[in-house]
Amino acid sequence: MTEVPEPQTAAVAMPPLLNRELAILGFNRRVLAQAQRPDVPLLERLRYITIVSSNLDEFFEVRFADVLDAARAADSEAAWRDVSATAARAHALADEQYRIFNTEVMPALRRHGIEIINHAERTPAQKAWVARFFEREVRPLLIPVGLDPAHPFPQVANKTLNFIARLGGRDAFGRESTIAIVKVPRVLRRVIRMPDEVCAPGQQGFVLLSSVIRAHLQELFPGRTVESFSQFRVTRDSDLDVDEEDVTNLRQALRRGLTTRQFGKAIRMEVVATCPPELSKLLLDEFDLPEAALHRVDGPVNLVRLTQLIDQVSPVPGVDLTFPPFEPGWPERRLPRGKDFFALLRERDVMLHHPFESFDPVVEFLRQAVNDPDVLAIRQTIYRTGAKSELMDLLIEGARRGKEVMAVVELKARFDEEANINWAERLEAVGAQVVYGIVGLKTHAKLLLVTRRESGGKAGPRLRRYVHLSTGNYNPRTARLYTDVGFLTADPGITADADAVFQQIASLTRVKPPRHLLTAPFVLHRRLVRQMAEVAEAARAGKPARIVAKFNALTDPGLIQALIAAGQAGVKIDLIVRGACMLPPGLPGLTENIRVRSIVGRFLEHTRVIYFRWGEGEDDEVLYLSSADWMSRNMFRRIELAWPVNDAKLRQRIIDECLVPYLHDAQDAWEQLPDGQYRRVGESGPSAQQALMRRHAAQIGRGG
Repeated sequence: MTEVPEPQTAAVAMPPLLNRELAILGFNRRVLAQAQRPDVPLLERLRYITIVSSNLDEFFEVRFADVLDAARAADSEAAWRDVSATAARAHALADEQYRIFNTEVMPALRRHGIEIINHAERTPAQKAWVARFFEREVRPLLIPVGLDPAHPFPQVANKTLNFIARLGGRDAFGRESTIAIVKVPRVLRRVIRMPDEVCAPGQQGFVLLSSVIRAHLQELFPGRTVESFSQFRVTRDSDLDVDEEDVTNLRQALRRGLTTRQFGKAIRMEVVATCPPELSKLLLDEFDLPEAALHRVDGPVNLVRLTQLIDQVSPVPGVDLTFPPFEPGWPERRLPRGKDFFALLRERDVMLHHPFESFDPVVEFLRQAVNDPDVLAIRQTIYRTGAKSELMDLLIEGARRGKEVMAVVELKARFDEEANINWAERLEAVGAQVVYGIVGLKTHAKLLLVTRRESGGKAGPRLRRYVHLSTGNYNPRTARLYTDVGFLTADPGITADADAVFQQIASLTRVKPPRHLLTAPFVLHRRLVRQMAEVAEAARAGKPARIVAKFNALTDPGLIQALIAAGQAGVKIDLIVRGACMLPPGLPGLTENIRVRSIVGRFLEHTRVIYFRWGEGEDDEVLYLSSADWMSRNMFRRIELAWPVNDAKLRQRIIDECLVPYLHDAQDAWEQLPDGQYRRVGESGPSAQQALMRRHAAQIGRGG
């Protein structure tokens, strides 16, 4: 896997690329639009609002923090103009989010008896219950901090709920200290359901913790008057600043970094709309933030926590408040339950399409490997597997049984660092070999390799490998929420390449370049550019030429240039890009042969599929599945994989399930316009995700 120089793309007329940050915010606007759809159940509409809040938090913690750093480094008018435009778009999105929450979703829930009741609306019985709750559950955990030279502004952790209050009168020592801070512990529930006996018949009444504290804030300051107050919440830069070249133990350095992440540089300040200007200015000064970083919100400063309301709502007779249950099934006919996986894979490859098909076969594959005495070695990459994981427990059990277990644990998987560190330590404790990838590169490839001793006839025993590759993480929970493809094979070429990948990650030595797998940062980018050039050449020769690709983001300039060059050569190109896309489609004479659409539905689109056709014959096409998005970081700063699907039937199945339905979706699809805006294709008609749910439910009903 020797690094090769990038090929030179033919000269092409390039339009200006779209702004990446605005494209990310545009995706979240499409997610927010789900909260306005009348065909989406009400609690699911609320869930989409919470998803946007979570996404905006991460946007500020990561992307906007980088934008600010870049602007400070450039210190140019253009750079600061981009910062202002991005901040304004983010403000507008948040404002729209609260408008939908306040004027559409919550009134609709109230009509079904589900309501968040503020202090002014509470009945005497409800106020009495809230008072008792405050005294019993909340007040013992609150310690206000009055500010003076001996009591500086307390450390405020990232994304925590806090109150600031201006006090009248004198303190216990006769001084006029006027400002106090109340930090709200994370252990307290943010949404509390009141008992039915204090609610009207048929009413499900909820109170927010912030409202409970607000109603009793005065009681925290006996002898003084609360003259003004506000909730506030600080969002901080959450990238871990670890110099990998300058540390001797990456795990220890990251664990130290996790303790300081909560107190990184402030990026955004959220306060309620009624926050007095003098208090908001004090907060901005304290956290060294400009006025543009202030977000006044019309409601609670953290809508993410409203998932707690969704979890507590009881069913309402005759009303579908959530999506109908969907239980992914085991494809019994193609993969008989209880079948020896190794015998089956010696006969044929197996594809699993999640979440329409269960993730359980992947777990069972690993379980059989752990329990099989003939399995000698298990190797797996770990990116986002979760704090609780049956797969990790099985790896630990495999090591206990004496198998050679190697885990490539990506410690820098953002916001999963602590869970991955914990798994690494548990694996090492039972003798597993744990490595942390390559310095400077995240290991994002999804790969599970099993080596087994088998009979070789007269030649005696031999070793055979089996591999699972995936477009998504080894996480059974997200496998029910994200669309992904898993691929199981005993193909000698692919499994040998997978072994070479593990060998290089562990040993850091040069190995023979893979013949079947495309790997980043070595050949993946170059091969994709070359493949697009070959398709373009076919188009110029008058042959059928087609590119259809599905991934989560398109931001790499080199791949965008190759796509535009192919389109200008006459190739018809369809791109299904869930999130940020910097390529402006549909520009006459430039990108008129390129169509971009985004699918936002019940499940998060996560599958990466790449299809090229450059002729009429069966050998004039190739389809790759991949762990990589088309971003520079994936191509050059991560360990990534793409692999070909050589079986014609499986290749057609992937085309039929992962590409064609999405190109014809007329319900969850958005079409990208040349200026980067999106237009919803329709409100009725086929939905790819719904069609796939029906298709697989029918197949399971027929035995898989």
